[in-house]
Amino acid sequence: MRAASRPVLAAFLAVATAVTSAAAPAHAARDPFSAWKPCPEDRTAQCATMTAPADWTDPYGPTVRIALARRLATDPAHRLGTLVVNPGGPGGSGVDFALDSPWFFSPQLRRRFDIVGFDPRGVARSSPVRCSASLLAAGPSVPISTPRGYGATVAYNRKLAADCARRSGPVFGHADTLSVARDMDAIRAALGERTISFYGVSYGTLLGTQYAELYPGRVRALALDSVMDHSGDTGAFLTAETAAAQDAFDQFAAWCARSTECALHGRDVRTLWARLLDRARRGLLPDPFDPSRRLTEYDLLGVAFGSFYDPQWHSLAIYLLEASSGARSRRGPTEVEHSFPAVFCDDWTLPLGGWPDLRDRLAALAARNPQMPVSPLALASVTGCLGWPLRTDNPQQVPAPLRTGPVLLINSRHDPATPYAWARTVAAQLGPRASLVTYEGWGHTVYGRSDCVTAAVDRYLLTVRPPAAGLTCPGVEPEEGGVGKRPRVSVRGPALAWSIPLP
Repeated sequence: MRAASRPVLAAFLAVATAVTSAAAPAHAARDPFSAWKPCPEDRTAQCATMTAPADWTDPYGPTVRIALARRLATDPAHRLGTLVVNPGGPGGSGVDFALDSPWFFSPQLRRRFDIVGFDPRGVARSSPVRCSASLLAAGPSVPISTPRGYGATVAYNRKLAADCARRSGPVFGHADTLSVARDMDAIRAALGERTISFYGVSYGTLLGTQYAELYPGRVRALALDSVMDHSGDTGAFLTAETAAAQDAFDQFAAWCARSTECALHGRDVRTLWARLLDRARRGLLPDPFDPSRRLTEYDLLGVAFGSFYDPQWHSLAIYLLEASSGARSRRGPTEVEHSFPAVFCDDWTLPLGGWPDLRDRLAALAARNPQMPVSPLALASVTGCLGWPLRTDNPQQVPAPLRTGPVLLINSRHDPATPYAWARTVAAQLGPRASLVTYEGWGHTVYGRSDCVTAAVDRYLLTVRPPAAGLTCPGVEPEEGGVGKRPRVSVRGPALAWSIPLP
């Protein structure tokens, strides 16, 4: 047997062992998952579990379990195939995404595709990475400000990794996105599909890109929404992320200046923000949600950053007004899932040269980005991997030009988490088969924000024909409840993941 064939065969056999002799609907006869059963969360959808090698280089070693959900095409006579979906994260549940797909995807897509989502290894129902809740609660402050704090973060990350490894089993150390891409191809094979279509959001775009690199002949269509650039070093990563956060703040301030719906309309938003940041740095800023608690500078940056996802400008303006006036707004387990560092630190190498290096980088970022001196998401990601004891299995590299058919990328011009510059870079890296559609608006993730962007994605997934070169869609200013189909994001803190929060 050729060595390259053994991992795929092992996964296929592991899936096939789950097959039962129970009667199945005609559709199920096309794939080995005759063990599909109604999902416990929603019996109108089907759920199943497959087994995959924990380490794809050791196909007969320890295994992990992968949970899946699917909704069958509502017009099976005109079914085009399977659309695999991923909501990002790392740590987002593809099972939940599939279950919630009627509230996210258009009726046109749901008529023509079986929508399949799976929880990536290490996440939710798929052999989750588990860590001590008390240890997580005792983590050091993210904004490191002293050499002692830097050393404490390194020591803590090593202690956390050891704890998570002890609690999580063989998945720990094998949660990288390349392994997830191989899991996805095992799912494709088990479904009996020659090719699949894929829609990935945010961190899920890395999964789509790497799947296309590994298995170009198995891609029917690939839609990448809010694009991760997996090619930059530490400096490029921090710079792009923080510039995007600053741009998002600038857009919020501009909206307050022009819109009477902003609770801060007519006031100098930047001056008010500077005062709040100063009070937070000095430990003098009460949290409007809990006046007994004092907000740190990082807390305040996180509140703003989290609100930029939808964006929820209305809520942020009210929050800042209440924080400035002192008004009051409104008001555990022993082990918890915590997959972010286990995945992210296995996908990224973002080294620092000790505390002086971090201090100098933060100072340079703050000088260029006065309102958002650092992206909370980027800082948490970089410091969360300091001292991480495991080798990075899937470090950054420039992706090879596509060997698939046309691929679609879409990105907001003013995305706070996946900068528009990343989408342009990745489109250039992937070559002429990649088309970038620009949403001239705000927030993180694009599909469902306007008829223009939804139609562009639907048309591509249904026909696999690229849009007109340079297609742009106008921005839709958010109303009080948000934009389009975007799920709501709390302003209590940052959405510290590249993902779409599901309802």
